[in-house]
Amino acid sequence: MYRVFFKRILDIVLSILGLIILSPVFIVLIVILSFAFKGKPFFIQLRPGRNEEDIRIIKFKSMTDARDSDGNLLSNFDRTTRLGGLIRRTSLDELPQLINVITGNLSLIGPRPLLHKYLPLYNETQRRRHEVKPGITGWAQVNGRNAISWKRKFAYDIYYVDHISFLLDIKILFLTLKKVILSEGVNASDDLTMPPFNGSN
Repeated sequence: MYRVFFKRILDIVLSILGLIILSPVFIVLIVILSFAFKGKPFFIQLRPGRNEEDIRIIKFKSMTDARDSDGNLLSNFDRTTRLGGLIRRTSLDELPQLINVITGNLSLIGPRPLLHKYLPLYNETQRRRHEVKPGITGWAQVNGRNAISWKRKFAYDIYYVDHISFLLDIKILFLTLKKVILSEGVNASDDLTMPPFNGSN
């Protein structure tokens, strides 16, 4: 019952409350980032969601669109601005994803949505992470995130898929808040700090 009904209610209620409470921060960031990124404060990217269906996740922009002489985007590290690094370290870049939660693309808690290029590399067990909606934070994020291997990260994701409950979600929410407040790293981007996933072998 929780998985199919009450989890969605919890997502909506907490996301709306979060947007209301953090609306001053949200507005200030939109203004600052609009100036910093020439009127483009948001970054929108396609990611695989539940059942591997495309979803558009929204973040505050933290990287420029700088390219090399051949027209290719520079690395994420080279394009991340000082301001962008700050909003990543404080997890503020994730705030717009509360809109994704309200519209139903994301859950507050679930496996983090990764890149499309990884889909062909998953084994059958790893692919099960897409049986549920992806989340802003998850069991892997509060258990080490980028300090752990991809194998362990996926193991945590599958554990969550098999053990979704109200108590587990509340535990993950509180651990996430603790880690963000203490700057313990749950805010670090998978794309920026993790080595690329190259499959299980």
